[in-house]
Amino acid sequence: MPKFVINGQRPLAGEISVRGAKNAALKILPAALLSAEPITIKNLPRIQDVDLSIKLLEELGAEVDRGQDSATIRIETITDSRISATANKLRASVVFTGPLLARMREVRFPHPGGCVIGAGTRPIDLFLEGFAALGAEVEEADGYYSIRADKLSGGEYFFTTISVTGTETLMMAAVLAEGKTILKNCALEPEIAALAAYLNSQGAKISGAGTATIVIDGVKRISAGEFTIMPDRIEAGTFAIMAAATKAELTIRDCDPSHLEALLSIFSKIGVKFSAGKDYLTIRKSPDISSYSVKTHEYPGFPTDLQSPYTVLMTQARGSAIIHETIYDRRLLFTDMLAQMGADIIMCDPHRVVVNGPSKLYGRKLTSPDLRAGIAMIIAGLTAEGKTEIDNIYQIDRGYERIDERLRSLGADITRQDD
Repeated sequence: MPKFVINGQRPLAGEISVRGAKNAALKILPAALLSAEPITIKNLPRIQDVDLSIKLLEELGAEVDRGQDSATIRIETITDSRISATANKLRASVVFTGPLLARMREVRFPHPGGCVIGAGTRPIDLFLEGFAALGAEVEEADGYYSIRADKLSGGEYFFTTISVTGTETLMMAAVLAEGKTILKNCALEPEIAALAAYLNSQGAKISGAGTATIVIDGVKRISAGEFTIMPDRIEAGTFAIMAAATKAELTIRDCDPSHLEALLSIFSKIGVKFSAGKDYLTIRKSPDISSYSVKTHEYPGFPTDLQSPYTVLMTQARGSAIIHETIYDRRLLFTDMLAQMGADIIMCDPHRVVVNGPSKLYGRKLTSPDLRAGIAMIIAGLTAEGKTEIDNIYQIDRGYERIDERLRSLGADITRQDD
């Protein structure tokens, strides 16, 4: 199995461009199922999760013509409404259920998988309840869910827990339902508004996307066209945190700083120097930063997907910070590996740790448990003295395209090696 080997404390500098948003790509790919017409997707990142999504589409009967950073998908006839066991490797596979149910009126699928925080322990009750609110019948047997509906009818559903994938999945199921659907307590992420804008351009009638209440008036048919994926705000934030942690001067190109207000407001408080334009963010050398406690929250709050890199940053800050993870109950377990590297971290409970800094980190042999912890370990390895080895880098490849090559262009000593 391949691993990353990092020789730390090399000076980093230069420019790095942000790729297309993983969390937008994994929703526009299932949206291709809504229409028999071809869709062309641009700025498509070459990451493992996208590869798995395309595999699922091909298993359902799609023809996919893939370029370097684009793909044209045609699915005139869906040959199977069953989602294969490939879904066990991909949490976002659950999003396929909405478009499939809308177009085929039935779908059968296994419990979605993913990384350690996205595997079978994460419930999908919001999806099942939402489908039932649209008139579908839900059955579960032998580890598979079967959803059927002679017709989908508009209805109302209130998300008792805010869910990005739940909002997007039910929104896509409702576009071809009869009548009006009202979704309440929806997620507010910009990727949701972008998906709705595309669907509206192809004939859907969606209003309120990006707010807590989304109204969908069902239509009989959806067309397909061209969709350009927005910049990945999580990748941009990750690079910004990496620059701050390694005391580098780094310009991040092809990003949207307006999507990072929660992080940048904290940077202003703790002494990270930066400047921002419409599509770039420059982090300047900031040798002395202060600790600051964070509590993860749904957008526009501090993103859970930046919590792991930010925890590494706090090991290099002066003072004590409480990291309170409110979204995923297993996302702080990786901090034990930071402690092995020399970080002063106290776990209060599964949702909170105290980070005391600054701490000198030392290279260690590590294993990446999930996507965001994996990139945090890379940041820790770049900061640490000595050699760091990171196994299970498949998890990192799920969301960061050619990350080793891109970091080497900044001066990092990081290589991909076969174990």
